[in-house]
Amino acid sequence: ERYYSQLVEEIPEVDLFVPIREYKNFGKLLNEAISKKKQEGKLDANFGGELELTKRIYSTPSYQAYLQISDGCNNCCTYCAIPLIRGGFRSYPLEELKITLDDLEKKGIKEVVVISQDTTRYGSDLVGQNINICTLLKEVLKHECFEFVRLLYLYPDEITDELIDLFRDNPRLTPYFDVPIQHSEDRVLKLMNRRGSKEDLINLFRKIREKVPHAILRTTLIVGFPHEKREDVINLDNFIREIKFDHLGVFKYSREEDTKSYSFDEQVSEREKTVRYNKIMKTQAQISYKLNQKRIGEVIDVLITEFDEDNYCYSGVCYLFAPDDIDGKLYVYSKDELEIGKTYKAKIIN
Repeated sequence: ERYYSQLVEEIPEVDLFVPIREYKNFGKLLNEAISKKKQEGKLDANFGGELELTKRIYSTPSYQAYLQISDGCNNCCTYCAIPLIRGGFRSYPLEELKITLDDLEKKGIKEVVVISQDTTRYGSDLVGQNINICTLLKEVLKHECFEFVRLLYLYPDEITDELIDLFRDNPRLTPYFDVPIQHSEDRVLKLMNRRGSKEDLINLFRKIREKVPHAILRTTLIVGFPHEKREDVINLDNFIREIKFDHLGVFKYSREEDTKSYSFDEQVSEREKTVRYNKIMKTQAQISYKLNQKRIGEVIDVLITEFDEDNYCYSGVCYLFAPDDIDGKLYVYSKDELEIGKTYKAKIIN
């Protein structure tokens, strides 16, 4: 999508490029490309139409599915190439998502992961329909077979009181708040073209923890952004000590072609980026360890997903971790055989 014209020019032997904007016409484009070639065999007569959102084949395990609710992004952060690749923000029609949800129920899905580049913006472009992320989540929660409903990628200033209250009042809405903030310092946030301030972030996380006491807070940060000073990193370190995120990841800033920050002066050296990265990760390791220790004795719901033959135990889905193992992994030991795809009560002992 991003380098479409260059690719067409540089690789003329390719018969067909299908950029993201043309996915909906994939069948038609492929038929046209193939019709120019001498073929053996034949195409399915029904293959020539448009791709439909509701006709996906899921590559996830039988108990889990990702529900993509939109594509693209309008935030235009100065470090990010997503708008250049995915284009502007576009919500998927609610009626199509309802069909998908019905299909997921028929498949026996237990965990639904609601995802997009900007999940909390959902519905903002559906003019006159009075639809937002809470509207969609209420539709998801109508399907009682979904035991875990998890949201990923929540933009801080789009997290409303209505959304937090929905988490508070619905146990199946997994209290996992994945809120990438990128930094804490106002000066750096402004350079990144991020909305909101340090004070806004503190107030947001305080409110989440007050209303949803079991909330898991996860975020990602960028260190080594152009013009970032060591003092900014010290303040960032103090900020995460104050907030105490359950899970936190750090990226060392990398220059992306055609983004605004690519041409910023005062670029930080790779060596200095690594120093700043190590500082934040060391602090977070201490925070995560202490928070984990406090959970010993807690009883949680765990959806058993597989048996680990190397460790003679099971692993599973719970509210503590994202489904991609990036936060960590839960090991479940039992003297009795557990059924894959079934939810059990488990006590944290270590």
